[in-house]
Amino acid sequence: MWTNDEVRDNVKNYYGRKLEASCDLQTSAAACSRPCRPLPSSVTDALSLVHPEVTKRFFGCGLPFPSKLEGCRILDLGSGSGRDCFAFSKLVGPHGHVTGIDMTEELITASRQYVEYHQTKFGYENPNVTFVRGYMENLIEAGLQRDSMDIVISNCVICLCPDKKAVLQQAYDVLKTGGELYFSDMYASCTIPDHMKQDPVLWGEGMGGSLFWRNLISLAHSVGFSTPLLVSASRIEVHNDQLKAKAGDINYVSATYRLFKLPKLLPTLSSTVTYKGTVAEFPDQLDFDSSHCFKKNTSVEVDGEMAAILQHSRFATDFDIQMLDKQNSSSTPQEYCHLNPFLLADKLGSSVKQCSKTGK
Repeated sequence: MWTNDEVRDNVKNYYGRKLEASCDLQTSAAACSRPCRPLPSSVTDALSLVHPEVTKRFFGCGLPFPSKLEGCRILDLGSGSGRDCFAFSKLVGPHGHVTGIDMTEELITASRQYVEYHQTKFGYENPNVTFVRGYMENLIEAGLQRDSMDIVISNCVICLCPDKKAVLQQAYDVLKTGGELYFSDMYASCTIPDHMKQDPVLWGEGMGGSLFWRNLISLAHSVGFSTPLLVSASRIEVHNDQLKAKAGDINYVSATYRLFKLPKLLPTLSSTVTYKGTVAEFPDQLDFDSSHCFKKNTSVEVDGEMAAILQHSRFATDFDIQMLDKQNSSSTPQEYCHLNPFLLADKLGSSVKQCSKTGK
């Protein structure tokens, strides 16, 4: 078995030197998972303003852009070329701040070269983006403060890390209470066998380190997060015949989930919640995830955990919440089928197709 350091060295080599652009990847993972609704114009506009050279070296697998970002402090795990960081720089505004952390020296150096460009492009008096070299499973060691971030994002890099529990634990630690981990990643249809985890190309492509989607739920609970909320999903196509043969019957999906850091020992009472229509660009309805769509001035009943998320997060002022005298029933594994990204991808008819230079 590889050590964690050996896995890191392989990933650094794969992304820092071997790959020049996202089209060099052997899967469609660099294409985006399909959201349930079109992206707001603020996100598409922000992405369009990112320097083309930064976008060229983008290796993500989704669009982890939640709503209501103005003034937020955001941390991007595995920031790579900095594409998402610079887009978030525009979305949080001059009073927000974005930190990108990556273990690959070449990518950090390249990202820093474009900080001034985007500061000028956005008309900011001071830069609001910082890039730090370090490991996402050791955020505190890299100099990040506990309880300091509103949102932690990640775009298809947790699958490259061997110690996923450490990543989630560190993300939990740096988040403020009420903050969230909003991330896209690759997931497998079953547990990846050990022999696939030893293949450097499978690992570099995310296939060797992908988490079985069900295991995310128990992993999130084990570090203190709320039950994951599934936002979007797309099946991933492997277009290299050799990698396809190695994967066998295992299927892959790109999915976006959101996990919240809630106060401990909350009541588990159901509530009725009413959306006020106050989140920018969502005046009529707010699609919180694939299972929760809140229409303006329409009361809906939610379970205690969802009510706590709305009450303690940055969305607290956007909802009227009335607690009911009704206890939640505990969820069983069968009830988590709404969190299955493969079912959502099939429902959306979403399968990403993208040819690579080397996998034609």
